[in-house]
Amino acid sequence: MLAPSSAPALAACPMELAVYGERDGVAEINFTPTHNPAVVTNTFRMLLEDNLVLDGIVMWTEDVPRPNGMLMYKCSKGDVTGAELAVCTVWQGVIYTSDDKGNIELLPAEGADAPARLIFPDLGHSLQGSAAFGADGLSKLPWDVFALKGCQE
Repeated sequence: MLAPSSAPALAACPMELAVYGERDGVAEINFTPTHNPAVVTNTFRMLLEDNLVLDGIVMWTEDVPRPNGMLMYKCSKGDVTGAELAVCTVWQGVIYTSDDKGNIELLPAEGADAPARLIFPDLGHSLQGSAAFGADGLSKLPWDVFALKGCQE
């Protein structure tokens, strides 16, 4: 599957082109440029075993500004209602970052340099309780921490 990654020193990479991997090689995250930056500040895909793909977006909350990330599995395309979105969302939470010294920050929007690590709190537990896990889905769960492993061209 995916090779485990160490966190090598990489040249600056913009957030929207960053590629991350987690310690066990179970999952990889690929960020892509966002097409509706007025609402969504980041777009990404989480690639897992057996070509399973989770679609991810980040929208900043207003009251207490935080990058609220969502991972979705088999959502309908186009406009979806809040109820439909709730059914296909397999993880939701604040995405944190960490540098090589362990300083914790919030996920930056596109255009900023990609941080050394991403932290998706309680990711494995959320996926285990989702439709993406089980007989027709995942058999292995990713760790909550992803290290920068490259930059797309």
